[in-house]
Amino acid sequence: MKRAKKLYILLGVLVLVCAATFILSRMEEKQEQIKNSGETILSLDASTVTALSWEYDEESLAFHKDGVWIYDGDEDFPVSEDKINELLGGFENLGAAFIIEDVEDYGQYGLEEPSCTIDIETEDESYEIKLGDFSQMDSQRYLSLGDGNVYLVTSDPMELYEVTIEDMIENDTVPDFEKVSQIKVEGVDDYTINFDDESTDSPCEDDVYFTTLDGSVLPLDTYRVESYLDVIGSLELKDYMTYTADNVFLESYGLDDPELTVTVDYSYEDDDGEEVFDSFTIAVSRSPEDRAAAEAKEAEEAEDEDVQEEEEDAEQIPAYLRVGDSQIIYEISQEKFEALMEAARDDLRHTEVFTADFDQVTGIDLSLDGQDYSMLYEQEEDEDEGVWMYNEEELNISALQSAIEGLRSESFTGDKPASDAKEEISLTIYLDNEYFPQIELVFYRYDGSDCLCLVDGVPTSLVSRADVVELIEAVNAVILN
Repeated sequence: MKRAKKLYILLGVLVLVCAATFILSRMEEKQEQIKNSGETILSLDASTVTALSWEYDEESLAFHKDGVWIYDGDEDFPVSEDKINELLGGFENLGAAFIIEDVEDYGQYGLEEPSCTIDIETEDESYEIKLGDFSQMDSQRYLSLGDGNVYLVTSDPMELYEVTIEDMIENDTVPDFEKVSQIKVEGVDDYTINFDDESTDSPCEDDVYFTTLDGSVLPLDTYRVESYLDVIGSLELKDYMTYTADNVFLESYGLDDPELTVTVDYSYEDDDGEEVFDSFTIAVSRSPEDRAAAEAKEAEEAEDEDVQEEEEDAEQIPAYLRVGDSQIIYEISQEKFEALMEAARDDLRHTEVFTADFDQVTGIDLSLDGQDYSMLYEQEEDEDEGVWMYNEEELNISALQSAIEGLRSESFTGDKPASDAKEEISLTIYLDNEYFPQIELVFYRYDGSDCLCLVDGVPTSLVSRADVVELIEAVNAVILN
C-alpha cells in the first residue's frame, strides 16, 4: 500500500513537471516569435498631418497647420517646418522589436504615467502615442498606440520629442558665400570691398579684393577677407532674444543704431545650373548701457597707460545680431562680437610691407648711410636659375630676402615724416611685372620703437624698428660679404 502511494506521488510529480515543461516551452516559443518579429506598426504620411502636440515632464507644446505650421501658444512664433517634419518623420516607418498583446497592466511598462504623450491628427485619423519605460533586456522603449497592445520599438521617438519651444523656431540661416562680388561695411568704417580677379592694381597676384583709400585703389589681403567671411559663415543663429523685433526691442538691444552693419553680395548656382544673385546683411551691436560702459572704459585705458589688461575670467558682455529685416534678434558671445567688429579697412589690409612674389624681383637699389648700392639678378636664357651680382661679385641674398619679406606693418597711418626725421634706409625693388615695374620703400625713424614706412612716396604704416634694423644688418652682411 505504501509502495502504491509512493508511485502515485511520483506519477503526480511527473505530470506536474511535464505540464510545467510544456507551458515553459510554449512560452519560450512565443517569446522567440515575438523577439524575431519586426513589423511596421505605424506608417504616417507627414503631409497629411493637420495637428501635432505632445507633453513630457512639464513641457507641453501644440501646433496646427493652416497652410503653414502655427504654434498654438503664439501665432507670431515662426515655426520651423523642417523641425515639424523631423518630428513626424519618426513615425513615417515605425517598427517594433516585439509586440505584447491584450495587455492588462500598462503600469509595468511605464504606460500608466507615460514619459511622453504625443497626439497626432490627420485629415482622416487621430493617434495618441504614449512612451513608457525602457525594457531591461535591451534598453528599447515601450510604446502604446491605444490598440490594446504594447510595443517595444526599434527607434525611440523620445530622442526627437525631448525639445523645447526654442528648438522649434525657424531661425535665420547663413548662406554659403560661393562667389562674393561685393562687401559693404558700415559702422567701424564706412567703405565697400569689390571682388575683381582680373585687376592689375596690385603687385600681389593673389589679390582679388579691393577698396579705395583717399581716392586710390587699396588692395586687401585675400586671406584676411576670406577669413572674415568665414567668421560670418560660421555664425550659429540659435540663441534668440525675441522673434518680434519692434522698435522697442531694437532700441533695447542697440540695433536701432548698430555698431556694425555688413552686407555681402554673392551668387550661387541653383539646381538647374543657373547663377542666382543674392544679398545677406547682418547688424551687430551691444545694448546701449553695455556700449556706453565699454566706451568709457576704453577712454580711461587710453588715458592711463598703466591700466592692467582684463583678467581672463572677467565678465563676458553679450552682444546682439539681426539678419536683414528679420523679426528675430539673437544673442552672440563677446568673442564672436569682437571677431565681427574686426571689419575696418586696416583689419583686412596686408600686414606685409612688400607684397609681391620675390621670384619677380630682378634688381634692388639701396641707399644706406649716404651710400648707394645696386644689386642685379642675372639669368642666362638657357638657365633655370640666375645669380645675384654686386660689383661683378656673386651674392647670396637669402638673409636680405628674408628681411624684406619679414617687414610687417604694426599699424597703418597717413602721417608724413617730420621735417627732421632721419631716413634709416630706402630700397627700390625692380620687378618683372608689366604693371608694377618697381616698388620704392623708404623707412624714417619715427620713435624709439617704430619706423615710418613710405611705399612709392605715400606714408603707409609703422614698422617695428627691430625689423628695420634686421634689414640694415642683412644689407651690411651682403655688401661687406
